[in-house]
Amino acid sequence: MVEQAGGVVFRRRSESIEILLVRSKKDPSIWVFPKGHVEPGESLQQTALRETQEEAGVDGEPLGPVGRPIEFTSGTEAVRVQYFLIRATRTVDGAEPREKRWFEADAARMNLSFDTAREILDAACSAITALPAKR
Repeated sequence: MVEQAGGVVFRRRSESIEILLVRSKKDPSIWVFPKGHVEPGESLQQTALRETQEEAGVDGEPLGPVGRPIEFTSGTEAVRVQYFLIRATRTVDGAEPREKRWFEADAARMNLSFDTAREILDAACSAITALPAKR
């Protein structure tokens, strides 16, 4: 089983919540959450933060795992991905050259191609709504 981790990155804009999505590397017509392989010695949370920086050019504050791990087959490999809720704190250099975009939560949901990703987004939105407003 290949272990991966990713980030559901969010920011608040006035009364709305925005979610960061990136174009898939394998199929750029698909919007996804940033994610990738766990490097040796790295925790799942560290992987989620690193992948968010590399794929989206965003640094963030990890708030914990969100949803259940997703399992699927990519080619011939079994893959397990754990997503983490990440509050965006700043943009950073070094992002991969792929399109990224902030979507309001409803638009993010409509742009995600997979039911499992929509389930993760729903869990993330519930968790975000329960967070105290940051001053």
